[in-house]
Amino acid sequence: MTIRTDDWIHLQVPELDGLPRPIIVRSQHLPKRHLFPRHSHRWNQFLYATSGTMFAAIENAWYVISPEQAYWVPTGVVHMTGALQDAEFRSLYIRDDVAAQLPRESIVFSVTPLMRALIVELTELGRAGEQSDYVERVERLILDQILRLPSESFHLPWPQSPMLLRMCQELFDNPSDERGIEAWGRELGASPRTLHRRFEREVGIGLREWRNRLRVFRAIDLLGASDNITEIALELGYSTPSAFTYMFRQRMGCAPSEWRRTIRATQ
Repeated sequence: MTIRTDDWIHLQVPELDGLPRPIIVRSQHLPKRHLFPRHSHRWNQFLYATSGTMFAAIENAWYVISPEQAYWVPTGVVHMTGALQDAEFRSLYIRDDVAAQLPRESIVFSVTPLMRALIVELTELGRAGEQSDYVERVERLILDQILRLPSESFHLPWPQSPMLLRMCQELFDNPSDERGIEAWGRELGASPRTLHRRFEREVGIGLREWRNRLRVFRAIDLLGASDNITEIALELGYSTPSAFTYMFRQRMGCAPSEWRRTIRATQ
C-alpha cells in the first residue's frame, strides 16, 4: 500500500524489444494525474521533465521532478512515474554496456543548462534520423555530463505498517491537519514515545520533518495550478502567506512565486 493513485489514469508502459543505439530518447506529453504503473526496464532511464511537474516513486519514497531536475532509474529497478501537472518529458534509455560508471541506485539530479541543451539536441537528431559521428559524440558527452550532475536528497519517504500508513495517508490528503504526535497517539492507540520511535524507524525521519517535506511536495503540485499564494498557504495549514513563503524558501531556495515563474518560463 502507498499513496492512493486509484483515481489517476493508468497508462500502458511503452514496450521496446531492445535499444538499437547506446542512448535512445523518447519524448511524450503526460497529462495531469496520468501515470505509468510500477514497472522496470532492461536498461537505465534518465527521466527529465522539460515542462510541468512529475513524480517518481520507488519502494517507499516519492520524488518530485521539476524542469530543473531529472530522475535516474538503473536497470531492473521497479518504479512508477506520473504527472502532478501536465508535463512534457524526455526519457533517455541508456544501455548497460555504456553505463558502467553511472550510478547503480536511483538518484534525483539537478539538471544543468548544458545537460538540458544536450537532451534537446539528441532529441532533434533522433527526429531527423541522423546517423553520424556527431551523434556518437553527443551521446558520449551526455554520459560524461550525468557523472558531473549534482544530486539532490529531497524525497518523501513512506511507511509500511498499517498504523503509520493510515496517519500518513490522512496527512497527505489533508496537509493542514495540525495534530501532533500526542494527538495521533490517542487516535491510533499508541503512546507518543512508541509512535515516535516507530515512525523514525520506518520512515527514517521524524514526523515534523516528514510533514514539512509533505507540504513542499503538495505545494509544488498546487503552484502548478494556482496563482493564489494565500489560498495555497491556507490549504497547506499555514496561518499566513509569509509563513508558507519562509518554509518554501528554506526548502527550495526561492519564494513560491519565484519558483512558479521559473517553471512557467520553461514551458
